[in-house]
Amino acid sequence: MKVSELVEKFELNVYSGLSGLDREVTGGYVSDLLSDVMGNAAENEVWITLQTHQNVVAIASLKDLAAIVLVKGMEPDDDTLERSNQEGIPILGTPLSTFEMAGKLFVELEGSGA
Repeated sequence: MKVSELVEKFELNVYSGLSGLDREVTGGYVSDLLSDVMGNAAENEVWITLQTHQNVVAIASLKDLAAIVLVKGMEPDDDTLERSNQEGIPILGTPLSTFEMAGKLFVELEGSGA
């Protein structure tokens, strides 16, 4: 599944990183602890978090993540948007809770064989 398909399927807001919407999504990772994501997330996963500062983009870039999904209606800071556009990592948003978003992503990816 591509990030753009994820956006359409779950009606996600696209805040930034439009150049990365064609990236392939192979899984998801849920954490609000940056060091946890840095140590455990895998390439091409979608990171589900409520963290909105620019360090999330630095970690996503380091781990070559497909996208960042902000939950609970959280919106990224201006410097986060700028960094996301520079790195080409989409920042997406949803009003759903972390639990709801992770569950929906899991069901979708399991069904697609990703």
